[in-house]
Amino acid sequence: MKGQPATNPSAAPAATRGAPGADRIDLMQTFVRIVEAGSLSLAAAQLQTTQPTISRRLQTLERLLGVRLLQRSTHAMKLTEDGARCYERARELVADWARFEADVRGVGRAPSGTLRVVVPHAFGQQVLVGPLADYLRQYPQVAVEWLLHDRTPDFIAEAIDCAIHVGEVHEPGLVAVRLAEVPRAVIAAPSLFDGKPLPRRPQDLESLPWLALRTFYRNEIVLQHRQTQARQALAFAPRMSTDSLYALHAAARLGLGVAVGSSWIFADDIASGRLLHLLPQWQADPLPIYLVYPHARFYPARLRLFADAMRQAIPAAGMVERARVPRGMTQARR
Repeated sequence: MKGQPATNPSAAPAATRGAPGADRIDLMQTFVRIVEAGSLSLAAAQLQTTQPTISRRLQTLERLLGVRLLQRSTHAMKLTEDGARCYERARELVADWARFEADVRGVGRAPSGTLRVVVPHAFGQQVLVGPLADYLRQYPQVAVEWLLHDRTPDFIAEAIDCAIHVGEVHEPGLVAVRLAEVPRAVIAAPSLFDGKPLPRRPQDLESLPWLALRTFYRNEIVLQHRQTQARQALAFAPRMSTDSLYALHAAARLGLGVAVGSSWIFADDIASGRLLHLLPQWQADPLPIYLVYPHARFYPARLRLFADAMRQAIPAAGMVERARVPRGMTQARR
């Protein structure tokens, strides 16, 4: 639907005609957030304000431009033809303004603001809290919302700045920075064998009860020999499957079955004998760790410095291995 015809700028209200440039940037930022969030209420939540405030900003921008930007009904909201054109330009202008501010303030200015980060439950509670603490100590004007989810978030709708992701990244339109790799081990409790011989070949594992970590394997897995690089596929029907590494760990300790999981979470139990490291010369492929964020023309300093901190800290955490490919920015997946 076409928007309303453009009006004479001199006919706009005086308060709007005289709006400072910074106010106009704020109006465009609000409009971009409304479009990307999909609703006024969600945009208000992301901008930490009220829906009436968001509505007034939208109306002010429409009066300023002299066009209708959004067609709204009780249950739907869509861009007008003018609104679609305005959205593309507003995105560019907002990004240009952010770059301009960063250039004028200089790269030496301390980062500030809130960074919203999604991290996997187990990894985010144990391995990454130390690197996070170092980052917060180094940049005291930054606050971090540390959100635990074992999934890739909807960055725009949830206003997420970045995510730490274990496993390959398949979503289009994202930048993925490979940070490190998580070694995995095949383990079981001694009680699972009850005096029976331990497995000597990968094929011996197939007859045992299995626990599956649904995020990465469900009823089959491939093991590779460390020296010969020989690979062996195993098929099984798991007695229990879960999407939680903590639950997998607990079930394995109770002797419910064989499991494959991140080596770091089993290390203390293997050292104490509560768990057995089965066929240590055979292992599943290590899982890559990525820092993931949406492709954009501008990234705030708090995100750029967080990415730099994670690239240095995670491989040094002692629970992972350095990535076997050069680290750094990869191409955005589109």
